[in-house]
Amino acid sequence: MEKVVFGAGCFWGVEAFFESIRGVEETKVGYSGGHVENPSYEEVKTGTTGHAEVIEIIYNPWKVSYEELVSKFFECHNPTTRNRQGIDIGTQYRSVIFFQNRQQFDIASSKKAELNEGSNKKIVTEISPLQPFYPAEDYHQKYFQKNNVVACGI
Repeated sequence: MEKVVFGAGCFWGVEAFFESIRGVEETKVGYSGGHVENPSYEEVKTGTTGHAEVIEIIYNPWKVSYEELVSKFFECHNPTTRNRQGIDIGTQYRSVIFFQNRQQFDIASSKKAELNEGSNKKIVTEISPLQPFYPAEDYHQKYFQKNNVVACGI
């Protein structure tokens, strides 16, 4: 199994989107990319911790490739809006791919460049080294399944 961490706005919708992809074995929502250890949702939502709402995906590379997941990432949100997805505004909702190695960096960068080519809207997705991932509180995990509600635009 391998791991990828993406930020694409409200993590509830991103988790629901990726759970339906063949080869995705496990998902967990949380926070990454900030300067506070083990932040709470209450802290992250202020936009002062530097964290993004993210999803950690454990996947089977024999069933789905990293490249396919990156393509799906760009499909599931608007990567041309800086620090915003729909009505959610702030750095915690930024579009970001956290890479673990040179191969992941190259694939993510290549896909971003490909999408920017011939487009009138610039892709603003950050591509950053993986930083500590802090799982969100239990009530955020599998939110749509637990609450049978759709609350995000993704």
